[in-house]
Amino acid sequence: MTGPEIMDIRRGEDIEAESMRIIESEVPEPRAFAGDEWLVVRRMIHTTADFGLLDLVRFHPKAVEAGKRVLAGGCTLITDTEMARAGIPDRRMSALGCTVRCLMRDPGVLALSQAQGTTRARAAVDFAVERLDAPKGPAIWVIGNAPTALLRLLEHIEAGRAEPALIVGMPVGFVNAAESKALLMAQAKIPYIAPYITIEGRKGGSALAASAVNALAEMVLSAK
Repeated sequence: MTGPEIMDIRRGEDIEAESMRIIESEVPEPRAFAGDEWLVVRRMIHTTADFGLLDLVRFHPKAVEAGKRVLAGGCTLITDTEMARAGIPDRRMSALGCTVRCLMRDPGVLALSQAQGTTRARAAVDFAVERLDAPKGPAIWVIGNAPTALLRLLEHIEAGRAEPALIVGMPVGFVNAAESKALLMAQAKIPYIAPYITIEGRKGGSALAASAVNALAEMVLSAK
């Protein structure tokens, strides 16, 4: 009795290239996504091995363009988890002149969360909007875990206190995750419409949010 055939591929870059080849072969053209949007979705599938994302990923029409523009010019990225921050490598961001911040462990955020009686994720958004320059400048918000963070960011946008260049909004879970992403896609009452990349429904996560950013960064770096 023989087992499954194992490919003799040992280098990380070769494993990634073969993975992308397999994804391309299993999602033949014509695809639901094309061009740069396909490169983002392909990277997300590579991260999760979840081809169901083909039916769930949603792009604002200007999302990829906006993300590439601000990454190329150097920007601040604000994440809602340390996992998302760690998933966006410094080597890639420093080459672009970008900085990735996660405020979840900041003592000021903890104090604000306790004072508000709310989640640290929500308090971190308030802290960032009130105390960082980034929300009024070219910022990308990377929300892969907490619906409360995305909902609070949308409230700040509606009030004119934040104008993100791009929101990678992919909170995961069963309580307000799908609903927060639906509001992100609607933005019906918001005068400034923030470009977004999101996932319809309950799926999401920090790794997926980071992978979307990494795909955009790879496009910018490859164009240099």
